[in-house]
Amino acid sequence: MPSTLPSNLIIRQAEPADAEAIHALMRPYVMQHLLLARTEAEVIELTRHGFVAMRTEGDQEVQLVGFSAVEIYSPKLAELQCLAVHHEFQGSGVGKALVTHCVDRARDVGVMEVLAISSNEQFLKTCGFDFSLPDQKKALFCQLRPRPKE
Repeated sequence: MPSTLPSNLIIRQAEPADAEAIHALMRPYVMQHLLLARTEAEVIELTRHGFVAMRTEGDQEVQLVGFSAVEIYSPKLAELQCLAVHHEFQGSGVGKALVTHCVDRARDVGVMEVLAISSNEQFLKTCGFDFSLPDQKKALFCQLRPRPKE
């Protein structure tokens, strides 16, 4: 699922130094309850297998416009997490490029399956995700406590 980005956008490995900008990007989505709140330490940990989309001017990175990470649970399972794209860059291919990088990272470390939990299932379907794997069980959930109000 190759994705074409505008020439002024790049995807690169996230770094712990990106944590503050990642938090700022995620904040509106957390407030809308579309993403879970993360501590700075959690965001820094997610940068290990995370990627950022950066707007560039010439050779300079000038704005972080997207982030996503894949959390590796085991050789069998990883989870796509924290997919966020600045509203001005939605529809530009940033989200798909971030998902592709995360799925490729999981593949590179030998993971068998990647799951994604999202309120935007149509987008994830365009990235190759579906509600269940062929001949597999389906995930069901039981909420044990409400999400905290931010």
